[in-house]
Amino acid sequence: MKAAVLSDTHDLLRPEVMEQIKVCDAVIHAGDISSRGILDQIMKCGKKDAPFYVVRGNNDKEWAEGMPESLTFVLEGVRFLLVHNKKDVPKELGDSQIVICGHSHKYGEEMKDGRLWLNPGSCGKRRFTQPITMAVLHLEDGKWQVERIDIAHGESGIGKEGMKRSVAAADMPQTVNHIVKRMEKGQSIARISGDLKLDPDFVETVCRIKVTHPGVTAAGIVDKMEVNRSAEK
Repeated sequence: MKAAVLSDTHDLLRPEVMEQIKVCDAVIHAGDISSRGILDQIMKCGKKDAPFYVVRGNNDKEWAEGMPESLTFVLEGVRFLLVHNKKDVPKELGDSQIVICGHSHKYGEEMKDGRLWLNPGSCGKRRFTQPITMAVLHLEDGKWQVERIDIAHGESGIGKEGMKRSVAAADMPQTVNHIVKRMEKGQSIARISGDLKLDPDFVETVCRIKVTHPGVTAAGIVDKMEVNRSAEK
């Protein structure tokens, strides 16, 4: 069987992630989903009756009350322990063969004392310049293989406001220009985001740079966004 392993979606479910979930037989989420809507969308795009294992992350607030902070389960004879933050892994791991955690947004897989420690990274909103990743586990008769999935950067997916379209790097200046023109007409961030089907955080960033740097070009805004990401790293 194939199990999709993801974490830290943070209110963004990318189409590439949905496609992976659709062809997997189980879904494992290590927390920081950030909204009930995203959780529902993940469950909807999975196979019918596919098992879904999820734990609560530090950004999963009131809506996630009652969600477990750790889980143990077995798939294809492989014993799992699932938590959000690695620091919350118990000292006694029992007979767990694979320990899955998220939180750091950094992909990692390591064999330690005969166990696999797997962090699928983040496949939601990009943090600074870190890659967007998830994993697929191939499980059979108590054995496993790990497949790392790298996802191209782009403001795409299902968020709070519905479907979001992808913005390729080559199209970024043109998209920024469309946003600026609408902003100059007095349109709100919510309206621009909805009309152009873009992440509102992305739209807000473009508008803020335009306001604070009068006369900046679309290409200049893109450059400043990249500089800001690098500076925050």
